[in-house]
Amino acid sequence: MGRRSERLCRKSHGDIGGESDVIQVVSRAFDVLRCFESADARLGNLEISNRCGLPRSTVSRLTHTLTRMGQLVYLPRDQKYRIGPSAVAMSTAMMRGLQLRNLIRARLQDVSEQIPGTIGFLIPDRFHLVYFESARVPQTVGLHSTTGSRIAMAQSAGGHAYLAALEPEVAESFLAEIEREEPGQALPLRQRLEASRAMLHDKGYVVCCGLFNPHVNGIAVPMWSPQYQTHVVVNIGLLAATYDEQRLHDEVAPVLLRLKDAIEALVQNAENGLVAVGAKRAPRPEVAKGLSAVRRPAHSLAAPDLRRQGQAPA
Repeated sequence: MGRRSERLCRKSHGDIGGESDVIQVVSRAFDVLRCFESADARLGNLEISNRCGLPRSTVSRLTHTLTRMGQLVYLPRDQKYRIGPSAVAMSTAMMRGLQLRNLIRARLQDVSEQIPGTIGFLIPDRFHLVYFESARVPQTVGLHSTTGSRIAMAQSAGGHAYLAALEPEVAESFLAEIEREEPGQALPLRQRLEASRAMLHDKGYVVCCGLFNPHVNGIAVPMWSPQYQTHVVVNIGLLAATYDEQRLHDEVAPVLLRLKDAIEALVQNAENGLVAVGAKRAPRPEVAKGLSAVRRPAHSLAAPDLRRQGQAPA
């Protein structure tokens, strides 16, 4: 493996700050595309500039180039941009090959019928988590995150669980980058890091209350994805008036951990699988039956004697 490949492996969590071999114009182009949080979002250059912190002149050049490439479309009547056909086609082609997605969606829906909250399977995108899949019953009120929604790492139990799952040096690099780019997010993440690590190690999940909204409490579990070479997260958000912190531990945590087990058991192919980190629990017999043991990923915080046997990555 060459030096550049080794650096990419170490930087798989998305931290590109300080890398001399990163082409900044490419990085900034993706920053512009990230501003479009939904397919129907319409933004002008000034709005994009404010969202991604780039000079308006730079944004103007980037949006012009992205429009010529089909990644954006210019709407003359509104004098705004929206996601273009090339971006949609590219994402659609990627989604078509992810058979695991439908299986995960079904498991999330099963849990949403037991727990009156928003159940999400989230993937990291720099300093945010994106709902790759989500489920909630129609009666759920006050919780509106859906597939494609973005939430800041610092404002969700999922973000704190994600950071807690990283190796210490990787987490520190991530925090240093977020302190440069979005200092408001860095402080709450750093303040809770040790407590989140301890909870993840002892219980296998992380609980955070009132981060995104004082009326919403959350609980999350991270998993390592060999396919994406990063941690992904299963998150449950509930109304604080109904589910206080103790109830999250007593009633919701067992459901979340069973959901994690179900996701692990969905796919036995290691390339597309997920491996849990941080948990001390042994696998349920019905989950472990017939599955071969795998090596604990290097990113896991669990001690060597806590390695779980009898499970293939799911």
